[in-house]
Amino acid sequence: MGELRDRMERDMRVRDFSVRTIEAYVAAVRGLAKYTRQAPDTLSDEAIHRYLIYVTEERKLSASSRQQIRCGLRFFYDVTVRRPQACLTVPVARRPQKLPEILSREEVRRIIEATRTLRERLMLMLAYGGGLRVSEVVHLRWGDLDRDRGLIRVEHGKGNKDRYTVLPRGVVETLDCYRKVYPSTGERIFPGRRDPHRDLDVTVVQKIYGGAKRAAGVAKHGGIHALRHAFATHTLELGCDLPTLQRMLGHGDITTTMRYLHVSTGTIAQRVSPLDQLGLAQPVPRR
Repeated sequence: MGELRDRMERDMRVRDFSVRTIEAYVAAVRGLAKYTRQAPDTLSDEAIHRYLIYVTEERKLSASSRQQIRCGLRFFYDVTVRRPQACLTVPVARRPQKLPEILSREEVRRIIEATRTLRERLMLMLAYGGGLRVSEVVHLRWGDLDRDRGLIRVEHGKGNKDRYTVLPRGVVETLDCYRKVYPSTGERIFPGRRDPHRDLDVTVVQKIYGGAKRAAGVAKHGGIHALRHAFATHTLELGCDLPTLQRMLGHGDITTTMRYLHVSTGTIAQRVSPLDQLGLAQPVPRR
């Protein structure tokens, strides 16, 4: 797949795809080539179909994983190979409409307090306090923090979009302690372990979250992205309006933000059930 891979990667780089998207799309085509043992640009639509059936029925991949494979293959055939007719038969993977398990404020507190170092604590505080994705946490620079205005500038977020989100007061105090414990002249807040001129690998932060969650005894499913879900839900419960939350989260479509209305217990608890409007008489206790 050498030459094809190089072409595909060039096609994605000129379109400003993120590194993780490039890796995922290349992996999708590599998986197809490995399964069929043929060059992917020579495959028939039927062969592509068989592979998609294989990842669904035999590998039993999740809907989101299948959708990622589909997007990678579609890009490869539409753009790199320029054979769009091959993708007309690639089925769309329907994602089950599941609501995320939302951490309570108490669970978030326990997870943050279960971290082992000040550095780990600050990472999780920023992820929750600003509603940041893990890739945005490791990309943070000291110049992105506007302490006077209480803002975090998120550069090159998902979709290569910049935005502002809140910088909590509690994080400012922790930042002061962090700079004393971890003095550095670099611009990165969390430099790489081996190379301080590169961002810290996201897997490091993901493992830190997993360890802290286990130490805190929190059993709910989900990785570090659960802190972003918790930020969104808890911010809504504190009275934030949807457009403001949308801007802080960096959602292109407000309908994406609106899903947090369905998991905000504060919003649900404030609603009145129509049953309460019927004026039913209290029943006489009897068997």
